[in-house]
Amino acid sequence: EAGVRVVTLAYGRWDWHGMPHGTNFSNAREHFPMLDIALTALIEDLERRNMLDNTTVLVWGEFGRTPKINPNGGRDHWPEVACAILAGGGLRTGQVIGSTNRNAEHAKDRPVTFQDVFATLYHSLGIDPQSEIRDPLNRPHPISRGRVLERVF
Repeated sequence: EAGVRVVTLAYGRWDWHGMPHGTNFSNAREHFPMLDIALTALIEDLERRNMLDNTTVLVWGEFGRTPKINPNGGRDHWPEVACAILAGGGLRTGQVIGSTNRNAEHAKDRPVTFQDVFATLYHSLGIDPQSEIRDPLNRPHPISRGRVLERVF
């Protein structure tokens, strides 16, 4: 409403490697409901105020978690597979893009990279994801190396 193009909110406390910081299951019972309530309230509020089509909501982490519980009752960092939730922004939501193998160890169908998500966000903001910026020495740097997820438009 104030004309801000992008807002970032960090909601942490997801680094669940296990004891002494709680097991994967005890942490999930505490944290998932809080995220669910907050995310649902945000999306419902944006929809009720007719702002959801103009606001893209993205929920993700910087990596996934191992498909197996470690001996401490937690899950360690796993860069092979992660997930993201996209809502609003005039996107066609309610679909799953990409899949993993049976044990969630590796991407199987239509792998989506972080760069693909960035390219999609830039596209939804009206920014050409193939454009580049220049550093102080006038060297070009692409803003994304990903592909736009065409299925969401």
